[in-house]
Amino acid sequence: MNVSHSSRGALGLGMLLVGLLAGCVKPTVQSQPTVPTQPSAGAAFIPGFLPGYLATNQLPNSLALLPPPPAAGSAALALDQEISTRSLALRDTPRWALATSDADLHFPHAASTFSCALNAPITELETPRLYRLLRRTLTDFGLSTYAAKNHYNRPRPFLWNKAPICTPEEQAFLEKDGSYPSGHTAAGWGWALVLSELAPEQTDALLARGLAFGESRNAGNAHWHSDVVQGRTMAAATLARLHAEPAFRADLEAARAELAGVRGKGLKPNRDCSQESAALAVRPSLAQ
Repeated sequence: MNVSHSSRGALGLGMLLVGLLAGCVKPTVQSQPTVPTQPSAGAAFIPGFLPGYLATNQLPNSLALLPPPPAAGSAALALDQEISTRSLALRDTPRWALATSDADLHFPHAASTFSCALNAPITELETPRLYRLLRRTLTDFGLSTYAAKNHYNRPRPFLWNKAPICTPEEQAFLEKDGSYPSGHTAAGWGWALVLSELAPEQTDALLARGLAFGESRNAGNAHWHSDVVQGRTMAAATLARLHAEPAFRADLEAARAELAGVRGKGLKPNRDCSQESAALAVRPSLAQ
């Protein structure tokens, strides 16, 4: 997969979750997000997406678990602003292109995101159980962020710095979608943790890619640093809860066996890993 492609509309997690929440009452301050009754795992929840493993009332409550976003005048907000400003230098670099690619959570595109770190292909044809595992957990990880997102409704960094984002077609939506915590980061870090369980020998590479996936939200000017940090918190909380679900554990074991078969065949990643590595090596300058 060429990471520099222009994603088809780059429809991200926020738009997905608006689809999931369509027609439902917006959560109150104390409540979890309300979603329609989820259909069976094999059916599309909305076109292109699958229901998660957890019912809405089983999701970790981000509003209860997370502190408020950084306050005006705080050191934490100053750090957010510093990282945002430094990240602007990544515009139109290979790292910006990778951030654009990481923003697209539609499958099959999103499936290959961790292919290089896993050192194996992730496709519906070659790894169908792993492919479905990633699709279903995307919903769980993403929805776990929305109690806090809807409560704080934090403005995104591009509204502060007035600079472009890597997915301009999403800007009108993102202006209204809360920034804190980052749902994309929750998905990416959650996937990195799941894949590390399946391939412990690749843990360092997978976790590094998971960290970079969250940093793509800074690089693309879509999220603050603290949004990304707390997105990872929600990913870890959600994965801990997922392990109590027999269906998740069964799919995890099926994906483990499937991956062993792929290893035995010597199949290679389905993404240009040298290009991805070059993009990840581009970092914002630390110079003032």
